[in-house]
Amino acid sequence: MRNFQSRSLPMMVAGLAAGLILAAGALLVPAVEPGAELPPLPFDAKADHVIVQKSERTMTLLRDGQPLKTYAVALGRGGLAPKQREGDNRTPEGSYRISGRNPNSAYHLSLRISYPGPQDVQRAAARGQSPGGDIMIHGIRNGLGWLGSLHRHVDWTAGCIAVTNAEIEEIWQAVPDNTPIEILP
Repeated sequence: MRNFQSRSLPMMVAGLAAGLILAAGALLVPAVEPGAELPPLPFDAKADHVIVQKSERTMTLLRDGQPLKTYAVALGRGGLAPKQREGDNRTPEGSYRISGRNPNSAYHLSLRISYPGPQDVQRAAARGQSPGGDIMIHGIRNGLGWLGSLHRHVDWTAGCIAVTNAEIEEIWQAVPDNTPIEILP
């Protein structure tokens, strides 16, 4: 009996977490599913610009100024204000670039955003603080991919932009390194 209980505890915790996400999400964040309205991107589609609208919780991939696809996203759990310092759990605002990728991410796959930029460093230094870093576009934490689109119902990241695992696979293929990304309020 003891062995059964020890193995079922992680499943109970995961089930409880999913229930809390659903309950909190119904109150906190409107369920928006723009990605569900569009078919998958062609495998050879390439974006040349990315725009994140934090207030709408969307991320749009563009090519020659035309939208390729819009995804619903989860953001930093620190609220919609711009990132000010390390540890505030907010998503930054500004113009950045995709500066790398991690195929061994703890969140399925991740694309690095070039935050902090020189202005972010300067603003934080003026306050005597670190601006933080490691801002990514990523999937769902490894082992919790079964949450799928449920993760969007509450902002849960430490300042990153989160999509489903299937979506990050698509974005990974479509967004080359050095692609500009604008993160807007």
